[in-house]
Amino acid sequence: MNRLIKLQPGKYIVAVSGGVDSVVMLDVLAQQEKLDLIVAHFDHGIRVDSADDQLFVKKLATKYQLPFYSKSGNLGENASEEKARDARYNFLYQLASELEARAVVTAHHQDDVLETCIINLIRGTGRHGLSSLRSIPGIERPFINLTKKQILDYAALNNLTWREDPTNNDIQYMRNKIRHVVLPKISDEQRTVLLNVIESSAKINQDLDKQLEFMLPRLLHKGQPVLNRKAFISLDHSLSRELIHFLLRKFQFASVDKKTIDRIVVQIKTLPAGKVINFTAGKIYLTKRSARFIKN
Repeated sequence: MNRLIKLQPGKYIVAVSGGVDSVVMLDVLAQQEKLDLIVAHFDHGIRVDSADDQLFVKKLATKYQLPFYSKSGNLGENASEEKARDARYNFLYQLASELEARAVVTAHHQDDVLETCIINLIRGTGRHGLSSLRSIPGIERPFINLTKKQILDYAALNNLTWREDPTNNDIQYMRNKIRHVVLPKISDEQRTVLLNVIESSAKINQDLDKQLEFMLPRLLHKGQPVLNRKAFISLDHSLSRELIHFLLRKFQFASVDKKTIDRIVVQIKTLPAGKVINFTAGKIYLTKRSARFIKN
């Protein structure tokens, strides 16, 4: 595994939860030369014993002689998976910015890719949902092509210890149900087919996004999220939907589902001036000529 996982020399924020995936990743990266590693842990405060995870990761950082940073979110036991994820990434991104790190490194692996793809298909998040878990600017995911079995095998071979999160076995959460009920029923052949679909979708998404990036400046006012309604109304519905999705991602609005995007497209094209379109991530103020997007 050490030969397969490589990062470019530089400073990295290594996100370590204390679970087996991040513990193995830290062990692998700590053996590589020319990496300036900083261990980061976010305590969501969802479980009563989560402070023990923080202490465990702090001891790991000491073992590898690496600096350690942590933050407690105190989100409470009813916090959603999305809220917990957003809080964790906000902490990691802020830390990377403050310490001038090259990127944040997470331990997402191939099984996570499959789980996320299936979840996004169920939620109707559109074409990007098929290939959302990839290395992108600011985030490195060096384990993305490794299976969970490979990670567990490495941990056993190297006598690593980690902490198990008991909520990972609670199948009332969609991700856990897919992990424990759906994925085990997928054959190796079906797994390969799905991974190939994800890979091809990623390539298609890159090509389409380049075209949308080329189109968008002609529809916006001075590069701001202010859409020319007349030009937008002339587009067909499918292209309009893709453009709105691209605009929301470009200006870093929180994730919006397909149903909401469809509603936004129709309302921008049909509502009179003076109306306001509300959605979870923000508001859109309509005038006769424009649609101005404002984050919540």
